[in-house]
Amino acid sequence: MVLNELRSDDKIWGIFVREEEYRPSGLDMYGRCPYYLSQNRSILEPSVSEFLIKNGAKYEYPGGKKFAVCLTHDIDYVNIPGQKKRHKVLDYLKGASGVKKRMFDNFRDIISLEEGYGAKSSFYFLALEKGEEDYNYDIRELENELCHISDKGWEVGLHGGHNAYDSLKNIKVQKKRIEKVLGKKVIGYRNHYLRFKVPDTWELLKDAGFKYDTTFGYADMIGFRNGMCHPFKPFNLNTNQEIDILEIPLIVMDGTLFQYMKLDNKTAWDYIKLLIDKTERYNGVLTILWHNNNMFGEHLKLYEKILDYCRRQGAWMACGEDVWRHWTEVTK
Repeated sequence: MVLNELRSDDKIWGIFVREEEYRPSGLDMYGRCPYYLSQNRSILEPSVSEFLIKNGAKYEYPGGKKFAVCLTHDIDYVNIPGQKKRHKVLDYLKGASGVKKRMFDNFRDIISLEEGYGAKSSFYFLALEKGEEDYNYDIRELENELCHISDKGWEVGLHGGHNAYDSLKNIKVQKKRIEKVLGKKVIGYRNHYLRFKVPDTWELLKDAGFKYDTTFGYADMIGFRNGMCHPFKPFNLNTNQEIDILEIPLIVMDGTLFQYMKLDNKTAWDYIKLLIDKTERYNGVLTILWHNNNMFGEHLKLYEKILDYCRRQGAWMACGEDVWRHWTEVTK
C-alpha cells in the first residue's frame, strides 16, 4: 500500500527513492552525495512522511507514545590517539572542558544518564585491525564494555570502516570480528563518515545479514534526506524491487551541527527542537547521533536538554534494535 501511494506522485516518489543519487551531479571528498548538491532543498520538511500521513498512514509506538526518538552513538575513539592525531581530535571536540588526556570509555556514564530519562541507545563500534584506515582501538580489548552494554539492554552494533560501505567482504569481516567479541549476532549498522551509496550499500548490508541500517543522512546538513521521518524499506530502481532491510534514517548528527553547519549550542538547539516537533507532528522516529567524545561540557548539556525535552513531549526513546523489532512487529 505504501509503495503504491508513493508511486502515485512522481515528485514524492523521486524524493523517496533518491532518484537523483543514481546519477549524482557530484560527490564530496569522501565519495558522498552532499546536501549542497541536492535538488531537494526542503530538507527540514519530512515531505514524504507528510504525504503518507495525509493519505491515511498511521503509526503507533509502545505505551501509546505519539512518536519515537532513536538514540545512537558512533564510537570513533575510546581514548586520545597518539600525538600525531591529538590536535585533530581536540579540534573536533571544539573546546569541550575536561577532555585533556581524558579517556572516552564513558559508555557506562552514557547508559546511566539515559537510564535516568527512561531512554536506551545504540553504540556502534569500529572493528578494525592495525593498519586499516581510522584504526583507533582494538575491539577485543573492549569485551567487558561491550558485554556490559548488551547485558544492560542497550545495543551494540557495527560502525563499518571507511571502505566497508562499498565492499561486502569488508562488511562481513568486520561483522564477524565484533560478533566474536560480543558473543552474539549484531543486527544494526552505520558506516564511518556516513559513507553510503544508493542503492548499493543497502543491498550489501542485506546480503551481510544486517536487519537495519541507520547511516542514511547527510553529513553536511541535518534533516530528512529522502523526506522520511519514519523507518522504511528502501526501493532499488535498478531491480525495481524493495530491499529487505529497514532503514532508520539519520536526522541529527552532532558533527553536522558543530563542524559542518558551525552552529553554537543555542542555534543548534533551535534546529533540533524544530526537527523534534516536526517528527512528533507526523508520529515519526527522530534518529540522533551523538558521539561519545562529545559527551563533555556544553555539548553534553545540549544532549541532556534533548533527552529532557523528548521525555516531556512523551517520546519513546529507544535503541535501533528496539525500533527495528517494533517496526517489524507492527508492519507484519
